[in-house]
Amino acid sequence: MKNERTLKYFLKDDIRQETDFRKTDQNMGVPAPPIEKPCPADAKKIPLTNPEAFKTGEISLETAIFKRESRRRFKNEALSIEELSFLLWSTQGVRKWHQKYALRTVPSAGNRHALETYLAVFNVNNLEPGIYRYLPSQHQLVLESSPNYLKERMIDTALNQQFAGSGAVTFIWTTIPYRMEWRYGEASYKVIALDAGHVCQNLYLACEAIGAGTCAIAAYDQPAADRLLNLDGDDEFVVYMAPVGKV
Repeated sequence: MKNERTLKYFLKDDIRQETDFRKTDQNMGVPAPPIEKPCPADAKKIPLTNPEAFKTGEISLETAIFKRESRRRFKNEALSIEELSFLLWSTQGVRKWHQKYALRTVPSAGNRHALETYLAVFNVNNLEPGIYRYLPSQHQLVLESSPNYLKERMIDTALNQQFAGSGAVTFIWTTIPYRMEWRYGEASYKVIALDAGHVCQNLYLACEAIGAGTCAIAAYDQPAADRLLNLDGDDEFVVYMAPVGKV
């Protein structure tokens, strides 16, 4: 097939070897894009539990790995803000700052972190249902929208997979490709996909630590997912999602 190379070739290291990094925006002197998507100054921000105050997740890494599995049935039980804070920090949180660089809890090619974390919140204590976005640099949430029939829209977006809207919250990851393209050009797309895997695996393990479960979803209606988050579908678009609930 003529397009067979374009569909799977990005998984090979040949793309990196063939990329002329002298022509990337980084090497052309273009300033780096911001490490997270900006939000309006008057946006409603919600503080989260400081990582140093976490009292959740007290199981061994060995136990979390042994128990890890995809879970599609959840209890009708709320998550606490502390539990949600732990999950967010575990998947995209900042461990420490090194000069102007944020060192996070997950690896990313060149520390570019081209993903954004959105939440479809259904049942979290002290949080109104709605679409939120995580701000790793501040360890806060920002309310993006409060759409009607959120559960139904989430299920519809996930191609009628009912568990997508039956948990307490559904994590939805988007990518802003330019954040990675700025440094790596055409070699960006493989590592963006790899980075999403790193993030979701951390979510699986962190869920086990709080008596919750998740199941990654890669089959969804792309336009519907982008519309749900009010994205343009070009400069930013959905790449992955995972509902979370108590089990």
